[in-house]
Amino acid sequence: MLGNKDAVATIAVKDLAAARQFYEGTLGLRLLDTEGQEVLVFRSGNSRVNVYRSGYAGSNQATAVTWAVGDELEALVRGLKAKGVKFEQYDIPGMTRTGDIHVCGNMKAAWFKDPDGNILNLVSG
Repeated sequence: MLGNKDAVATIAVKDLAAARQFYEGTLGLRLLDTEGQEVLVFRSGNSRVNVYRSGYAGSNQATAVTWAVGDELEALVRGLKAKGVKFEQYDIPGMTRTGDIHVCGNMKAAWFKDPDGNILNLVSG
């Protein structure tokens, strides 16, 4: 039914101004639209990311969005660190860590949070 339909990432935040600075300024997503005073719509590759104001912002304790970045992972981690992004360190069974990058076989991943504590992920492999 939905297999050939596009999906949109939807992220709850408390402060839209801080979220805009982070998603547009730090991550480099392109702002497409603002829907009233409550939603920011960004473009990320061929996908959309909707960021909306919510009292439940940051309450998800799992990964909210993953970007498949291929062999650019290390460069993106360095670039985001240079912009002040702090990467998370997790103890995940079957994974080792090289600096901020978690490794499991050919897969590499790095996790970080937005200003509201939403968990975001970069993955290669």
